Amino acid sequence: MASDERTRIRIRTDSGPVFQMRVAGLGFSNGHVLVHRARHEDFWTFPGGGAEIGETSQQTLVREMEEELGVTVTLGRLLWTVENFFHYEGRDCHEVALFYVMDIPPAFPFSDGGEIVHEVRDGGNDLEFKWVPATHAALAELDIPPYFIAAEIEALPETPRHVVWDDRDLDSAENRAKMRDGGFEV
Repeated sequence: MASDERTRIRIRTDSGPVFQMRVAGLGFSNGHVLVHRARHEDFWTFPGGGAEIGETSQQTLVREMEEELGVTVTLGRLLWTVENFFHYEGRDCHEVALFYVMDIPPAFPFSDGGEIVHEVRDGGNDLEFKWVPATHAALAELDIPPYFIAAEIEALPETPRHVVWDDRDLDSAENRAKMRDGGFEV
């Protein structure tokens, strides 16, 4: 698909809710998982991006990683299909997200010290990437939605799971802590 023909799968009105499709990958190295965030945000997430009309979810993730990491990843199994409901930048959001295992080439920088290993400008956002221990405790400390992934990071599903995840009610610190600490049902 030519770059001038790309159309992101996203429905957004001037002031109403947003619907989008996102594909993300969990890349592992030396007992760590790669995470990223836009520099202006407080929370982290797993690398990925918006699906575009005419491409498969696998093509989306490979394209996004080439754009953001500058490397070509190899995809493994699908872990979760998530109907994700959340509140972001003053809007209610409904997202269908697919999460895959992905292999990141060894040439991509690695550090187990928690520092930023890669930065890139993507659209209007400055993104930063780092490796964190692939443990529930480390991910819970980061604030990395959807929070059920932190609880399952040490025992990933062998077959794809469908999850309906609703964290629109995370305005209080108490509710956010409960979600991060695994006090929920999936």
